[in-house]
Amino acid sequence: MSGDFGPEIVLPAAIQFIKKRKEVVLILVGQEEELRPRLKALGVSENDNLRIHHASQIVEMDETPSKAMRGKKDSSMRIALNLVKEGTADACVSAGNTGALMATARYVLKTLTGIDRPAIISSLPAIKGHSHVLDLGANIDCTSDQLFQFAVMGSVLASAIDNIESPRVGLLNIGEEEIKGNDKIKVAAQLLTASDLNYIGFVEGNDIYTGNVDVVVCDGFIGNVALKASEGLAKMISHYMKLEFTKNIFTRLAGLVAMPVLKAFRKRIDPGNYNGASLVGLRGIVIKSHGGADAKAFTNAINIALIEIDKAVPQRISSNLELLLSERQAD
Repeated sequence: MSGDFGPEIVLPAAIQFIKKRKEVVLILVGQEEELRPRLKALGVSENDNLRIHHASQIVEMDETPSKAMRGKKDSSMRIALNLVKEGTADACVSAGNTGALMATARYVLKTLTGIDRPAIISSLPAIKGHSHVLDLGANIDCTSDQLFQFAVMGSVLASAIDNIESPRVGLLNIGEEEIKGNDKIKVAAQLLTASDLNYIGFVEGNDIYTGNVDVVVCDGFIGNVALKASEGLAKMISHYMKLEFTKNIFTRLAGLVAMPVLKAFRKRIDPGNYNGASLVGLRGIVIKSHGGADAKAFTNAINIALIEIDKAVPQRISSNLELLLSERQAD
């Protein structure tokens, strides 16, 4: 019900997804008096694959997490997470308020044993494939142990989604040399070096886009700044390319010639292809779609949820972390 466009985007995305994956059941959680007429207008009615579950309240995009948790116990967000907790649903996908979703998910689903805090992880396009980056804003400041936990969670998720046996894990730092960084980063590096993870050492911001690392680990402050800076850079490049190709008749002609290349470039870096950030570390699967995602991008978020269900990501994180922690205690 929330996000920038609400049912206007979510309903077409759900219908589109169900047409391709007929074995999946999608539960549309929200105000049924609004959802039913919208479905009817799209030529669809409630069926075995597309169900409506009523929720009377909506968490607005500008509401504080505390207000959403205390005052919106019948919100579509809270009800959707309750459905996951009770086992009626296998995953929750939301385009709503990120802070409220993280806080409510942590309260309803709880964290896995051995995980101090959940983290937000998403994939970003790279020269060779893509990289997974966490945390992207859930935890402003983290301890060395928490960075280690993020690395475990990121490694498991990258392995599950990309079918990589041993994902390369790097710690985001201001340089690759061992002497660089603060004490927190250096201790985290020691923990990762002593683990069985495929830790490749410190990486810098530019390494996110090379494809030479599969999982980039950092605290939420740095991760969110890196993400927003990347989004801003992409918009700037798009703006100046459009500006240059529309300067005069000659540049317009050049633009026509280059159109196939430009379309291929746009498709390659289309954020919709990477939409769907995972809230990892919870006792359930929660996927956060970008608030401004279109229907195509939202279907990608649903698909990520389906992959994580099939690969039992929370269970794999729990077992991997338990194994690594027992090895540390044995040493």
